[in-house]
Amino acid sequence: MGNSASDSSRRVATSTACRETVVSYRGSERPGGHEALTCRWVAQSLASIKGCECGGEFDAQRDYGSPLYFVPLATIDSLEEARRLGIEHAGQLFGGVVPMAFIATKIITHPLLADDAAAPSGWSREFGARVRDVVLPGYSVFSRADARRAGALLLAEGAVRAKRSCGVGGSGQAVAADARQLEAFIDGIDDGELASQGLVLERNLDEAQACSVGQVRVGELLASYVGTQRQTRNHRGALVYGGSTLTVVRGGYDALLGLSLLPDLRTAVKQALVYHDAAFGAFAGMFASRCNYDVAQGVDQQGRPYSGVLEQSWRIGGATPAEIAALETFKAYAEVRVVAVSSVETYELDPVLPDHAVVFYSGVDAHAGALTKYLCLEPHAGL
Repeated sequence: MGNSASDSSRRVATSTACRETVVSYRGSERPGGHEALTCRWVAQSLASIKGCECGGEFDAQRDYGSPLYFVPLATIDSLEEARRLGIEHAGQLFGGVVPMAFIATKIITHPLLADDAAAPSGWSREFGARVRDVVLPGYSVFSRADARRAGALLLAEGAVRAKRSCGVGGSGQAVAADARQLEAFIDGIDDGELASQGLVLERNLDEAQACSVGQVRVGELLASYVGTQRQTRNHRGALVYGGSTLTVVRGGYDALLGLSLLPDLRTAVKQALVYHDAAFGAFAGMFASRCNYDVAQGVDQQGRPYSGVLEQSWRIGGATPAEIAALETFKAYAEVRVVAVSSVETYELDPVLPDHAVVFYSGVDAHAGALTKYLCLEPHAGL
């Protein structure tokens, strides 16, 4: 935002009296990668928003002398881990806690092939029934036999997208046009992974657009959003996540639906809400302060239109820097109700940046290679 006297006069006074210390928490994830460094940037930004001290990366041996507010890199996937960290409710973290690891992955999106199909302990058939009308046609499978049977059913209607349950940003997936191609993908997954993590098989869409729907709460600040994602090519030439452009409103989903949204975006919000409510109703004990849902919209090989939720994210994600920029604006300007903000990921070290860009990561990641990540808040958006 601008720095004029009139802008300054509209700023909200912020208190620096905060009893918490904000810490990033990477759990078992590798240190030093761009995800971990972005997580630290998010923690620093949230500490500023909350008026708290930032304690860096969490150290279990350190006596912080104050309650901790966690910014985990991944969803905390057990109640035991949450209790060990002292996290008992959503106000103590930016992200989420689920009772079992598989709940944090895209594997929950689709139902089993049959009631007697293989599945992990704690699987919810209720959830699959509640979201059936807001997801793409598909199945979650945990055995080779079920994968082949589910694949045959879906291939009868066109190409199938096969996805490893823990893949992110478009990784770990492939499109199969026939049984031979699908079999080749399944053969690349060992029995242990298939049994424990499963495989998603769903209708492939052409000309698909990915939408993001989400909500974040930090202290008294609540923001909800909808927007679209873009793709970019990584250093291996594969299409991967390249950023999000969001419309963010102060308040809950009712405030978001109160905006003049394009019909496709309104559909995405309504589908995400069904998925959200179903998840929190089906899996007891979970809680989250950051919720994000990816919705795909496009046509299949027969030209039939589809819109459906692909997966959830109860952790920091690609849209989080844009969420942070919106929260900072709502914190500073009491009268701002809506902002437009983008986050961008490009596999370059020195890209040409637009005006008002804020770089939050630039470097050479050991796995991703050269990468720059930045955000852009529309000047005076919502004023």
